[in-house]
Amino acid sequence: MAEKRSSFTGKIGFVLAAAGSAVGLGNIWRFPYLAAKYGGGIFLLVYIILAVTFGFALMVTEIAIGRKTGTSAINAFKTLDKRFSFLGWMAALVPAIILPYYSVIGGWVTKYLVGFVSGQSKTMASGDSYFDNFISGTAPVFWFLIFMALTALIVLLGVEKGIERVSKIMMPVLVLLTLGIAIYVMTIPGAMKGVIYYIKPNFSNFRVETVLAAMGQLFYSMSLAMGIMITYGSYMKKEVNIEKSVRQISLFDTGIAFLAGLMIIPAVFVSDNATLNKGPGLMFVTLPEVFNSMPGGTIIGILFFLLVIFAALTSSISLMETIVSIVCDKFKLSRRLSCFAVFLFCLIIGVPTALGYGSLDFIKIVGMQLLDFFDFISNSVLMPIVALITCILIGYFVKPSKIYEEIEINGSFKSKPLLNIMIKYAAPIFIVAILIFSLLEVFGIIELAPILIEK
Repeated sequence: MAEKRSSFTGKIGFVLAAAGSAVGLGNIWRFPYLAAKYGGGIFLLVYIILAVTFGFALMVTEIAIGRKTGTSAINAFKTLDKRFSFLGWMAALVPAIILPYYSVIGGWVTKYLVGFVSGQSKTMASGDSYFDNFISGTAPVFWFLIFMALTALIVLLGVEKGIERVSKIMMPVLVLLTLGIAIYVMTIPGAMKGVIYYIKPNFSNFRVETVLAAMGQLFYSMSLAMGIMITYGSYMKKEVNIEKSVRQISLFDTGIAFLAGLMIIPAVFVSDNATLNKGPGLMFVTLPEVFNSMPGGTIIGILFFLLVIFAALTSSISLMETIVSIVCDKFKLSRRLSCFAVFLFCLIIGVPTALGYGSLDFIKIVGMQLLDFFDFISNSVLMPIVALITCILIGYFVKPSKIYEEIEINGSFKSKPLLNIMIKYAAPIFIVAILIFSLLEVFGIIELAPILIEK
């Protein structure tokens, strides 16, 4: 027999859990290196503008869909319009692809945290060689299992006792850690040059690439188009105001991303600003070197990787909860059985992915390692397609008025004109542009050039 659907206890629980979902590796790891790569202050400005327009409209829509239908993504779209039931399966596929490889990266972070705590910071600061040796061995499987098991345990406890309770602890600590490290970094001699590059828009650095990178980051950072916000919306009580909640979630998410950039970019400027172009390797190769060269760097490194673990966990929890919710709704299984099934699925996909840079590095899909392929297919292909079809569904079939009805249960919806323009016109154009440019870039037809950072 199906269990009674869980719910968050109130507004604070919902906002912190949803913000926890949005705040993850995308904010702490991905945002700073994209900001550095695509113009610093101008990237930050473009991202903020897009977050309060495009991101706000999509998040409001997804949460309203979830609360209105009272079910997970796989059934929500079918409930709105049976012709779009396929969209539920597509949305369900996104977190199913992301969770295993995301947990592999979460395992890497866990390893680095334990390494810093156990006094291995100098060894970890030996450049590319340490990280390359680590991911090419079998150790990533062990750390993946630890991270995955911790995620599963929290989800198993349920919405109120697990996700909400953990989010209420982790999110305030995460904010304090980010703020504390950012303030410390800005006091280091030479850091202000990095602060200026990061917060002062240089309009000569503005390019199409800047907008496309910022748009792509929105999906990754705000947990859009992957069924998460629909699932969390289905747990949201009717007395909670959707519009106000989304503004608070967006502020939380963008604020953490901003502080992460303020924490990382100036720190790297102090060491060697050329290493900002390391991209994804920034967190595992460059930052340990930076921390090792700083006064009190070991302590800062411990706090930093603790912060990243918290951010990674709050997001992996939301990814797993979305899949568990779908399994519960579709197959009428208990939460315990659903958690067990999802955990086994993640092991089947995650273990080969964890070995994808080592003993299984001969396995490539369209020339990519397993982790890179899963990242590409979920973030650059499926998420834009799901978002595009969602906009078409709400804008031209269900009509935005159905979304307004759900939002206005708690009073007037002040952002009606913005949502209407975004969902029906602006968002589809932006999403198609992201999809086309992402595909062209991956297959080497075009190359999005980074901004050259002056020394």
